[in-house]
This record gives sequence, structure tokens and C-alpha cells, in this order.
Amino acid sequence: MTETAPRPTLEAVAARAGVSRATVSRVVNGGDGVREPLVRRVREAVEELGYVPNQAARSLVTRRHDAVAVVVAEPETRVFADPFFALQLRGISKELTAHDNQLVLLLTEGRDDHARVGRYLAGGHVDGALVFSLHLDDPLPGLIQHAGVPTVFGGRPDWSGDRRGVVYVDSDNRGGARDAVRHLAGLGRTRIAHITGALDQTSAVDRLDGYRDVMVDADPRLIVEGDFTPAGGERAMRELLERCPDLDAVFAANDLTAAGALRVLRESGRRVPEDVAVVGFDDMLPVAEQTEPALTTVRQDIEEMGRLMARLLLRGLDRRATEQGVGAAPSSVVLPTTLVRRASA
Repeated sequence: MTETAPRPTLEAVAARAGVSRATVSRVVNGGDGVREPLVRRVREAVEELGYVPNQAARSLVTRRHDAVAVVVAEPETRVFADPFFALQLRGISKELTAHDNQLVLLLTEGRDDHARVGRYLAGGHVDGALVFSLHLDDPLPGLIQHAGVPTVFGGRPDWSGDRRGVVYVDSDNRGGARDAVRHLAGLGRTRIAHITGALDQTSAVDRLDGYRDVMVDADPRLIVEGDFTPAGGERAMRELLERCPDLDAVFAANDLTAAGALRVLRESGRRVPEDVAVVGFDDMLPVAEQTEPALTTVRQDIEEMGRLMARLLLRGLDRRATEQGVGAAPSSVVLPTTLVRRASA
């Protein structure tokens, strides 16, 4: 076993800086009332000695853990296979890192996982939670409310009960879907199908509503439910071709669904966009630029959504940390979307 040097203490920092231990403690823990010259001396001593604050002791002073739980209501096989989650987590991580906060990733695959996450959040291990990819029957909102943890949601929540104080970040899913379908109609397409996302999620419902806003009298057979995955896109596209072989356009609920639909269209001998035009949703570059042909899609800034979620949570935590809770409480944000035209439509 290798012996390690003793960790520098507050007393050692105080001696090096020529100040009291209490002064070092206030500087290290972000307290007020220390003159700037002394702050500089303490920080120089911390750097020279390589002092690392004791997080448990610091938490007693600041009442903060500098840790945020990121709860994704999906199994790990889905989270690590879908680039949407990678982009959103990257945005969250960048914002938390910039404010010296740790990210604690929690995934849910079943009811036992929900209970575990609820216990963890109630245990006081983190300052707040960022939660996304909720499903309509998800017990997480109730567990989070019971835990009393400040929370920002990714995507518009949809559950019964009191929604006062609920903060979320979302994209204009309905407006983006309208733009996609209007683009297809503007190309002269009249048999426009829609492969939905999982309809127990508000983003899928909003995109379906946007499709219906434009295709008011659409043949019900032109709508097939998918699940936001390539396999779901393939299955739905095969069903659509059986039901409506004369369809001439498809609006897919996301890029992965569109990629699956494109594979089936190619296998069936349909040319894209000559025979069937295809539009997706998300503009995830690892997907949209590598499909054949490159995918026309609706862009939402997924990474920015993650950054905003973290920013709103940290702002709310800072507001709660003041005795009066001064400053405006964070409010929900809905980001605009943009149609990106490529070769598929």
C-alpha cells in the first residue's frame, strides 16, 4: 500500500495566508464580509497548498451539495442508443460544470427504479433535479413532489393536479409539425402520412396535433403510431404502405423514425423524394445528414434545451438560498423550431 501525504487543512491555509481560520472558511465556502485583498491571499494559499474543501463540512455552511440529479424516464438501452439524450445531457453537463456542480445520472426501467429514484431524491443527496422523457402514467412527478426537491422538467408535463410552480423547457412541437406538413403540401403532395411518436408523451401528441392542424380532413389510415425509434419507423412505414400504397409524403415524429421509414421505402422500390417525400423532426446531425437521401427535418436546439433546464434550476436554487427569495422565480421556456431543407423533401 502506498502512503499518501496528509491533506492540507484549513489551519494550514490560514497560516500560509496570514489570516484566521474563520476567514479561510468564509472564503472557501462562498461567504460574505471578507475584504478583497484577504480573499486574494486565501485563494493564493489554497492554490499553493492544493487545498480541497471538505464537501460535507461545506454543505453544513452553504446548505448546498453542489450536485444535481438528472432523471431520464427511460431504460439505459434507449438512453445510450438515442443521440437525442446525448445532446440534451451534453447541454446539461456543460451548464452544471460551468457552475461547479456535479451531475448524478438516474435512469428508470421499471417500478422498482421509480421507487429507488424517489428514495434517493428524498434522501437529501442533491440540491435539485432535472427530469425528462416523462410518460403520461409516470409516477415520478408524484415522487418528486413528495421529496420536495426543486425540479425543472424537459418537455411540457401533462398530469392532473396542481401545476403551480411547475417549470419546464420545451420546443414548439406543434408549430414545428405544422411547418413540416405545410412544406410537404407546398411541394404538391396530397396523401401525406404521419408516423407519430409514443402517444403517452406530450411531444408526440403535440406533433400529431400540428399535423392535424394542416391535414384537417386527412384519411385516418394515414396516421400510424410509432415509438420514436428506427424499428418503430420501419414497422409503421410497412403498415402505411399496406394501408395506403398511393401515399406521396411522410412526416415522421423524429429523425430516428424517419430513418427507419426511409429504409422501408428504399426496400419497397419507392424513390425519395420523387415518389415519396419525407420530413423528420429534431435535426440530429448524426442521423439527418447520414440518411440516404439526407433528411429534411424540423430543427429543435436539443443541447440548448439541456443548458436552459440546468440554468433555470440553478437560478431557482440561488433564489431559494437568499432569505427573502429575492428576484423573479424562473418561468417555463418554449424554444422555437426551424425547418431545415435537405434532399428528402
